[in-house]
Amino acid sequence: MSSQSVADISDHRLRGDHAFLGHPAGLGWLAFCEFWERFSYYGMQALLVLYLSNYLFLPENIGNVAGIDALRAFIERATGPRSPQQLASAVFGLYAGLVYLTPIFGGLLADRLLGRTRTVVIGASLMALGHFLMAFEASFLLALACLLLGVGCFKGNIAAQVGALYTHGDKRRASAFQIFMLSIQMAVILAPIVCGTLGEKVAWHWGFGAAGVGMLIGLVVYLAGRRYLPPETLRVKPAERQAGEPKPRMSSQEKARFVLLIALIPVLMLSIVGNQQFNNAYPLWSQKHMDLLLFGFQVPVTWLQAVDALISTSTMVASIAFWRWWATRRAEPDELTKMALGSLLAACAPALLVIAAGSIAGSNEKVSFAWTLGYTLINNLGFANILPVGIALYSRAAPRRLEGLMIGIYYLHLFLGNSFVGWLAGFLDEMPGTEFWGMHAMLVASAGVLLLGVKFLFGRLLLPDEPSLVPAPAKQGLAA
Repeated sequence: MSSQSVADISDHRLRGDHAFLGHPAGLGWLAFCEFWERFSYYGMQALLVLYLSNYLFLPENIGNVAGIDALRAFIERATGPRSPQQLASAVFGLYAGLVYLTPIFGGLLADRLLGRTRTVVIGASLMALGHFLMAFEASFLLALACLLLGVGCFKGNIAAQVGALYTHGDKRRASAFQIFMLSIQMAVILAPIVCGTLGEKVAWHWGFGAAGVGMLIGLVVYLAGRRYLPPETLRVKPAERQAGEPKPRMSSQEKARFVLLIALIPVLMLSIVGNQQFNNAYPLWSQKHMDLLLFGFQVPVTWLQAVDALISTSTMVASIAFWRWWATRRAEPDELTKMALGSLLAACAPALLVIAAGSIAGSNEKVSFAWTLGYTLINNLGFANILPVGIALYSRAAPRRLEGLMIGIYYLHLFLGNSFVGWLAGFLDEMPGTEFWGMHAMLVASAGVLLLGVKFLFGRLLLPDEPSLVPAPAKQGLAA
């Protein structure tokens, strides 16, 4: 049977498949697998900076980590001597940043060599191995390497398989990604509670072990649902293309857009420092300065991330509803304007902590948990108009045939931003809290001002070709 016949049969099967909430059965398997993968990822991330600063990187333990001297020398060559907390924040920042860089190579591996299914299986296996290697101090850096390679193979390819479940023009595709993203949000809420509680209340390795078990469950789910997954796309080698087929070229306008979108990456990096610091410096600041005793129970610091995830889900829904309401009354602003407004609003979140830090300095008493609620509420209202709107902008304004590459380039700001945040967190013990959080507020606000400047100078270049094609950007996703 020819490959075209196989594709026709597959398309017919997918069009008639409504087994999972009106969607193909494969969506259920992929969403459940993604739930467990994100459970393992966010469970480990919730513990990482606390584990490093409170235990592994202390002078009496750091010598047990194989290869740490070389990594420390590499970091300190750029930053100068680092305390345990500063080194922990730097390593966490590098890890959190590289998570957004390795999927580019995972996508190339799947597209050019192995196919998506095999690449996802390899990624899930590497991630499970990495989580279990975290149980041993000596293999810490090897564990991080396995996790980074695993996420790179897994993250982008499983999302691509969700899209491949639907034929061209299938209107169920948008709601499919909403269901897929909902599974991620559920994992983000649950993981810090389960893994964080085990890690902080029982032992660090119990928390990492729970993350590893979650990844194994995800791998089993993926393998069990393989027959419901879309067929692999046939890869055409350059030598097999038709002779004389012209190579696509970019127009002068597309070239200008391409350059502008790349130039925006440093600005976008600044826009996320307040949000990304919630997983790095904020837990360290909170365990020292926040009263987490609730009805006689000492709330684990990692639970703050579950609170953040719950609020981020609500603020994303609120943002979608607001812009729908706004569009019925006035013209909806373009992506650059939304991102600028989002940055200026998000800057108010670290500015709020300036007030909290001032209160601590004046009274020498811990602040209440209410400051976390205020920080996450304001930050996530702003962030809902930064990250997903940016994805919409880069996918729409990308030159034709380069959409995938532009999304990969867009995620580079998360790589750079998390690395930058790791360096900024090193000032937590060196600067007063008012100055530390004030610095973050100014950086995020400067991104908003710069985005407004780009809008004023180059906004026409990024306008959609047809106003009717402007997407509803806030629907793109919730958690990465």
